[in-house]
Amino acid sequence: MNNDDQATTPLEGVTVVTENSEELLNERQLVDYRTQREHCLEWLLVFGKDPKHAEGYAKTTVKNRAYRMDQFYRWVWQEEGGYTSSVTLAHADGYLTHLARQENSNAHKSACRKAVMMLYKWRQHERGGEEWDPEITFSRKNQSTTPRDYVTREERPKIRDAALEYGSVPKRESVYGDDRDRWRAYLAQRFEKPKEELTEEDWERANSWKIPSLVSVSLDGGLRPIEVERARTSWVDLENGVLRIPREESSKNVENWIVSLRDQTIEMLEYWLEQRKVIDKYDDTDALWLTRRGTRINRRRFGRYCIRCVSTRTSLSRTDR
Repeated sequence: MNNDDQATTPLEGVTVVTENSEELLNERQLVDYRTQREHCLEWLLVFGKDPKHAEGYAKTTVKNRAYRMDQFYRWVWQEEGGYTSSVTLAHADGYLTHLARQENSNAHKSACRKAVMMLYKWRQHERGGEEWDPEITFSRKNQSTTPRDYVTREERPKIRDAALEYGSVPKRESVYGDDRDRWRAYLAQRFEKPKEELTEEDWERANSWKIPSLVSVSLDGGLRPIEVERARTSWVDLENGVLRIPREESSKNVENWIVSLRDQTIEMLEYWLEQRKVIDKYDDTDALWLTRRGTRINRRRFGRYCIRCVSTRTSLSRTDR
C-alpha cells in the first residue's frame, strides 16, 4: 500500500503527548495519559464545539490548545507531587490563579484559560465531571485579572436556576383579539399542537425567556450594566455560540469583544429571540431586552433583577415579560 492509500487518523498533526510530559512519566503512566489525551482530543475534533449537533473544533484550534492543556496537566503533577489524570475543579481554579501571577501577556493567559475550559467541557460531557464555570477572566489590556462577576461560585448556579422560574407569557384572560391570537400562534408552534387544542396549562407553562437569557448571558460574559443596556440583537451569533460586542459599545472600549456562550445560554437566546418577535414593544427596536415599559434596562433595573435572583426563588411579575 502506498502512502496515498493510507487513511489519515483524526489526530494526525496534533501532538498527543509532548516531549516534556513524556520525560516525566513512566511507561504505564505514559500509556494512561496518552489514552486519555487521545479520547479527549478526538472528541474535541468531532463533538467539542456543539456536542448536540456533532460539530467539532477546527484542527488548528485543537492543535494549538492541546499544548496548553498539556502544560496544565504538568502544573497539576507538580502541585500533586506526581502523575494523576484525575484533575479537579480546584486544580482548574488554582491554575488560573497561578497564571494571574505570571509575567506573561493576558493574551497568553486567556489562551491557556480557553484550553483548560475545553478540557473540562470534554470531562463534563464524556466523563460525568462537574461543569467548570471559572470566576477569573483575563482582559485584553495588560491589566490585572478581574472576576467575571461579583457573586460566589455557589451563588452562580442558584441565580441561573432562579432565573428559569421568573416570568411567563400573559395569562390567557389578560389578552384579547389579535394580541391573543399572536400568542396562541406562538404557543401552538412552540408546543407543536393546533391552536384549537391549547389549554390553560399550556399558557401557564410557557415561561418567558427574557430574564433567563439576560441573566445567563450576563454571567457567561461578565457583562456590565451598560453592556446589558446597549445589547442588540445584532450582537447575537447563535451559529458560533458567541456574543459579538462592537468596540464602540463595549465598556472596555479597546477592540471588538467576543463573548463565548454556554450551550444552555445559546438555547435560551434561541427561545427568547423567537418569543421576542411576538411582543409589540420590540417591533421598532433592535434592543435585545427591554423593560415592561419598553425602555432600555438601565443600571437600576439590572440591579433589581440581580438582587431578586440572589435573594429569592419567587417569580417576577408575570406582566414583566
